[in-house]
Amino acid sequence: MNKVILMGRLTRDPEIRYSQGANSLAIARYSLAVNRSFKREGEPDADFFNCTAFGRNAEFAEKYLKQGTRILISGRIQQDNYTNKDGQKVYSVQVIVDEQEFAESKNASGSESGGYQPSARPTPSAAVGDGFMNIPDGIDEELPFN
Repeated sequence: MNKVILMGRLTRDPEIRYSQGANSLAIARYSLAVNRSFKREGEPDADFFNCTAFGRNAEFAEKYLKQGTRILISGRIQQDNYTNKDGQKVYSVQVIVDEQEFAESKNASGSESGGYQPSARPTPSAAVGDGFMNIPDGIDEELPFN
């Protein structure tokens, strides 16, 4: 099974191209910086993954994604290799994006307000009662479990 799930921030705006031919296909390429959960002394704080999205995912990236946007992607890892003009074998690894979605709100990303803004949720004490629905007396016999 070849499945990868990553959450991180775009390191640059997506690069969009369209394939040639009658049925042109959008192709988006971007780099995703994913923070490491454990870091040893002298090692980088993040890993950087080259990602490629096709079709509707590429169009979504073109329209909504930009540098610094935090996203969640799932896809597969693909290894490519070729021989360059100097005769050297070149290897590259990329993530082919199957699904992508925002991992934070636009305001939380700092794009509009310059920083994180807490949501306007009511505090638990401001909620009606204690936040739980009242169960009427005598309904125990009607519940499907004991």
